[in-house]
Amino acid sequence: MGDAPGPVLHFRGSVLPDGPAEFWVVADGSSRSEERAEGATRLVDTDGSSRSEERAEGATRLVDTGVVRFAPQAGAAVELSGWAVPGLVDAHCHVGIAPSTAPTLELARSLARDDVRVGVTVIREPGSNLDTSPLDDELDMPRFVRMGRHIALTRRYIPGLGVQLDEQAQLVDEVRRQAEAGHGWVKIVGDWIDRSVGDLAPLWPDDVLAEAVGVAHAAGAKVASHVFGEDALPGLLAAGVDCIEHGSGLTDETIAQLVERGVALVPTLVQIANFPSIAEPALGKYPTYAKHMNALYERRYDTYRAAFDAGVPIYAGTDAGGFNAHGRLPAEIAELTRVMPPADAVAAASWRAREWLGFAGIDDGAPADFVVYADDPREVVAAGGALTPANVVLRGRVAR
Repeated sequence: MGDAPGPVLHFRGSVLPDGPAEFWVVADGSSRSEERAEGATRLVDTDGSSRSEERAEGATRLVDTGVVRFAPQAGAAVELSGWAVPGLVDAHCHVGIAPSTAPTLELARSLARDDVRVGVTVIREPGSNLDTSPLDDELDMPRFVRMGRHIALTRRYIPGLGVQLDEQAQLVDEVRRQAEAGHGWVKIVGDWIDRSVGDLAPLWPDDVLAEAVGVAHAAGAKVASHVFGEDALPGLLAAGVDCIEHGSGLTDETIAQLVERGVALVPTLVQIANFPSIAEPALGKYPTYAKHMNALYERRYDTYRAAFDAGVPIYAGTDAGGFNAHGRLPAEIAELTRVMPPADAVAAASWRAREWLGFAGIDDGAPADFVVYADDPREVVAAGGALTPANVVLRGRVAR
């Protein structure tokens, strides 16, 4: 590696949302990662904020990560062409959850690769029983935004998933503990079926929620909340949560509150599509709950269209890791075209989501994370086609 490395990649075509028609990717010696090699020292410093080291006997193989440059670069490079968009974001994706087996890093790694193959370069993981942070040091893994573990009540969430508290008042201390762990987000389960009433119901009283969200914000963390129904939303919004996950029970009143407070929404439409199959087994014992879930499903497009039209910031997420397989972000983008224009659906999974989470787009000097399509992705989804990348570039390297 010299002082002035040549280009690694050269792109010519169209860049969304409004980039130049041509850019280069060069190795950046200040953002250096080391490839895994048997018996090698492994140093990682990809973003300047963290560095880890494992020492062992053997050779060292250093690999520079790539950054975007708009100025012409001399030298041979791999040529890419088509339509480039900033790397996709799955804003609700669990690689640390496996529906029928114990999660492992090996499995999480495999699931993340399924997401990368469809263009995902950032995964926002809203709750996981597995600590997936070791994946951060691996060059072929997406970048992660994490939330620790779901916080719920005993018998008021999926058995075995997350931290399930015995008392509502314990929420504040658990939020404090997770916020201080430094993930940047905390995930609170806002509602779930209450079998004593036979329907969706809030988990927490408003005063406890307000104190818990205040504790998170004081520690510098944001708060996301799982919500299916209507009744939990007013208390969560009054408490100051930063993002609603699912939000299928939004009403005109709570949509207005999201707009007023600048609260984000991740609808997970491909997960909402599972509501009828969730409701069907409950019809006999919990008919009110089953009818409620079906009603939320039936009006889903109207609900999210109203939110978009009102100005709620909406981002694409699949809820992969439970009912849903990984690699389904193109299906979520297609679903979003039912509630917003195709260009906005692509933006919700790309440049707008990246900006929301603090990641650069295709900008001069930015990390080179982008997806190349043969055709304009906005026109592809408008015509009902599935987005299939020609190339996925992650950390300056062609991952597909």
